[in-house]
Amino acid sequence: MEETKRRRGDRRDGRWLREEDSLHQITPYLMPHRADNEAFIREQIDLTAINAYLAEKNAGESDFKYTLFHIIVAALVKTVTLRPRMNRFIQGRRLYQRNELSAAFVVKKQFTDSAHEALAFIRFTQEDTVDSVHAKIRDEVRVNRKAGSVDNSTSAMDALCKLPRPLLRFIMWLLHGLDFLGKVPYGLIRTDPNYATLFLSNLGSIRLNAGYHHLNNWGTNSIFVTIGEKHPAPFYDAEGRMELREVLDLGLTLDERIADGYYYAKTVKLLKYLLQHPQLLETPAKEEVLYE
Repeated sequence: MEETKRRRGDRRDGRWLREEDSLHQITPYLMPHRADNEAFIREQIDLTAINAYLAEKNAGESDFKYTLFHIIVAALVKTVTLRPRMNRFIQGRRLYQRNELSAAFVVKKQFTDSAHEALAFIRFTQEDTVDSVHAKIRDEVRVNRKAGSVDNSTSAMDALCKLPRPLLRFIMWLLHGLDFLGKVPYGLIRTDPNYATLFLSNLGSIRLNAGYHHLNNWGTNSIFVTIGEKHPAPFYDAEGRMELREVLDLGLTLDERIADGYYYAKTVKLLKYLLQHPQLLETPAKEEVLYE
């Protein structure tokens, strides 16, 4: 994200939007909890263009194929880059513009009931394309699936859970206070998905449909994305003829306080357009797209 000089009241991870209109300034006082301000949007995505694009991208030899997940993450990165209000958050009853664009998701080390999970956290830039997004996800997944590897957030949680309950309750109370002020030690939250721009759950990989997922009051995450399982759905042409196409559902849970409904509508329209024209993801995230 664009570098700006840090001023009093800014956080390490965000710039305080002091000049925002009074409605956006007073809303966090009227409705202070993120989980009480959720707007849920579900969109069905036609996979015809994406499937053709993936077949082309995966035509050569590769030990880490391009998947739907890579395309969706790349489309979200480009969407948020071009629609920067989506990279805002509210904490401490103030509205902030985030300093970086990041995405987080859970990595299952093995697809078994007893396998452990790791938390992946990736930072992106305005220069990222679908290829660099694919490479970053590949590297992060490989690190987290190494035997014995433990991500930073899991390590911190493991240590906290060994404490006596009264002490743990006090420490969590203290951390919530520091979270309000933006003073939580960076080492504790460096890979915490609740501090990412985008928190994703790829439910399709475990054969579940996309649905509503709540936001969390801890951290700064304002967008939670669920990706459902692929399934056929009917499409009708102008003459009423029907054909089945492969689709998936996306669930988007948003903190409604960071923007207005019109801004959200245009953002979702851009996201769907990018997913219907995946070749546009080969350009840098900052490159404008005509979609109206």
